[in-house]
Amino acid sequence: MASSQFDCQYCAASLLGKKYVLKDDNLYCVSCYGRIFSNYCEQCKERIESDSKDLCYKNRHWHEGCFKCTKCHHSLVEKPFVAKDERLLCTDCYSNECSSKCFHCKRTIMPGSRKMEFKGNYWHETCFVCEHCRQPIGTKPLISKEHGNYCVPCFEKEFAHYCNSCKKVITSGGITFRDQIWHKECFVCSGCRKELCEEAFMSRDDFPFCLDCYNHLYAKKCAACMKPITGLKGAKFICFQDRQWHSECFNCGKCSISLVGEGFLTQNMGIFCRKCGSGTDTDM
Repeated sequence: MASSQFDCQYCAASLLGKKYVLKDDNLYCVSCYGRIFSNYCEQCKERIESDSKDLCYKNRHWHEGCFKCTKCHHSLVEKPFVAKDERLLCTDCYSNECSSKCFHCKRTIMPGSRKMEFKGNYWHETCFVCEHCRQPIGTKPLISKEHGNYCVPCFEKEFAHYCNSCKKVITSGGITFRDQIWHKECFVCSGCRKELCEEAFMSRDDFPFCLDCYNHLYAKKCAACMKPITGLKGAKFICFQDRQWHSECFNCGKCSISLVGEGFLTQNMGIFCRKCGSGTDTDM
C-alpha cells in the first residue's frame, strides 16, 4: 500500500508505524478519530477515547468505570439494572426506593416478579392467599372481610347465609323477615312476584304481599267507603259486629259528625249519633 493511501483521512498525517482507527473504510489517526467520532460519558462528561470501552444504553454513553448505580455506586457492568427518571439503579436500590411492598409480609416485591393488587394494596403472588385454607387466590373470585380475604368456597363454608327462597349463598346485603334471610331480588310479593325490598308490604300466614295484593286478597273493606283497611302506619279502625270502618269514616249517617269514642245508634245498616238516631232500633 502506498504511503498516501495510508494517511489519516482527516489530517492527512502518515499512519505508518502508528495506531489508527478504521471507520467506514477510512483510516483515522487516534487523535482525529477522538475529536470527530468519540462520544462523551454521561457521568464524567469526558470524551470516551478509542482505546476505552464505550458502554451504550438508549443512545447514552459511559466509560466502563463510570457505568455505576447512581445510588450505591456499585458497577453495573454485566449486571441487571433499571432506568428511572434518567438514573441508572441496581435492582436492590430500585427495589428499596421504588418497588411496592407486600401488604402481608412487608417485604419488597422485586421488579419482574408477579404481584397481585386488590383495593389499592399489593401482595406477592404467594402471599395473596385465602385466610382460611391458605391456598393462593390468584385471579379467582374472592370475598373480602374485615380480617382478610377468602376464596368463595371457604367464605360460604365459614360465614355465608343462604337465601330462604333460592337457597343460594348471600354474599352481601339481604333482607330479614320472620328470622329468615332473602336476597333482595328474591324477596318478592307472594301474589304478583314484585320485589319488596324498597316497598311497604303486609304478611299473611308468614308470606309477604305487596299492598295491592294484600288489599285485594285479604284486607277488610270499610263499611262506609268500601276501601281496604290495612292498619298501616298505626292507622286506627273501628269494628262493630261483623263490620269495620276507617276511624275517619265512622261518622253519623245523617249529620256526618264523628262517632269515634261516642255513643251511637244503629238502624238497619246505618249508624247515627244519638240526636239523629232517636227512635232507632239499637242504642250503643
